[in-house]
Amino acid sequence: MMLEETFPVPQDEMQRLLSLSEHDLDYSELSDEFKDLAMLAAKIAGTDISLINLIDSYTTWTISGQGLDIEQVPREDSLCQYTIMGQPQFEVSDLLLDKRFKDMDFTKAPLALRYYFGVPLTDTEGHQLGALCVVDKQPKHLSPEKIEMLKIIADQVMNRIHTYRVIRDLQCQVKGANETKSKVAHDIRGPLAGIIGLSNIIVQQGNSNTLGEVLEFIQLINKSSKSLLELADEILTEDQKCAKLAENEMNLSVFKSKLEDLYNAQAKNKGINLQIQTNDGNTLSPFPKNKLLQITGNLISNAIKFTPESGTVKVDLSLIEQKQEYMLSLVISDNGAGISEEALRHLKDGGNSSTDGTYGEKGYGFGLALVKHLIHGLGGTLEVHNMTESGACFNVRIPFLKQVD
Repeated sequence: MMLEETFPVPQDEMQRLLSLSEHDLDYSELSDEFKDLAMLAAKIAGTDISLINLIDSYTTWTISGQGLDIEQVPREDSLCQYTIMGQPQFEVSDLLLDKRFKDMDFTKAPLALRYYFGVPLTDTEGHQLGALCVVDKQPKHLSPEKIEMLKIIADQVMNRIHTYRVIRDLQCQVKGANETKSKVAHDIRGPLAGIIGLSNIIVQQGNSNTLGEVLEFIQLINKSSKSLLELADEILTEDQKCAKLAENEMNLSVFKSKLEDLYNAQAKNKGINLQIQTNDGNTLSPFPKNKLLQITGNLISNAIKFTPESGTVKVDLSLIEQKQEYMLSLVISDNGAGISEEALRHLKDGGNSSTDGTYGEKGYGFGLALVKHLIHGLGGTLEVHNMTESGACFNVRIPFLKQVD
């Protein structure tokens, strides 16, 4: 059987992954937002199970579901990978009668699945980012009316995803306005302090000045300037009291917890020791979330895929303070077989070469090309090398401007 038949990859795979990354979703925080749509899909289809899945380079992420407690599966083990191949829908009436799926784990106990129907989650540019699927333990077939209703629900899923992206962008703009407010407060303190100093001198010399009205006016300026300076201090103090992570921010402590929540299951499933640590130093200063989960997640999934059982994948996170910016450092290393010289050349040249993992898993290839694209888009750098003994090391550095205090 041809590799493409076993592991289907859409023709627009790179564009599809870029579109998914632009939404910058945290897959672990969306369940409640889509629970009602997942329940409605199962009710309409008359199935025990419904799932809303998004598919990245290596993983099928279940962002919400009904009837099955699952968060993620390797992409190659997912039925939904067949739903995103450019067709309007994908149905398998009896999984046991389909040679592609009859020997898969999900057709055996305890799941013993027999039926699958999936509708692609399609963005405005036509890229299929994932699937709304309904699954059952009995063979069946959906009527055209039910299929149309499921497509309407899939459209609603994408509408919500788009809405959350718009809201996040607006929140960034509001935060930008708050930072401008702080900058204005800072900027007016200097001139006001100068006005106060000047007016104090004039007041001190005022007894020899016969223009009483002018003296009285200057005294009022002095009083008003002090009030404005106190107001500026109040604004700055309030901002400092209210300083907390915004929706579009993380710090190293939160980043570490997110990565552990998202990828410990992948590592445990393959018997790999995943070690995520923050180096001594600044772990609380905020920095933008922008694409970081996509970048780091793809690199971790790649390392897990190419590390043998009982191996180790290490992730070191650091935030290095420089004069006008912070430098976020991500070092992902493993003790697998390393990267071939050909693959290294392809990566440096921007190619999408693909190899198989330690158990013959599909290497998809687009994951690392996507990572390189996202890092460069953030003004960062990516260095890749094989370590002396064994394994590969990915060194990512991304700069962030310091926030206005």
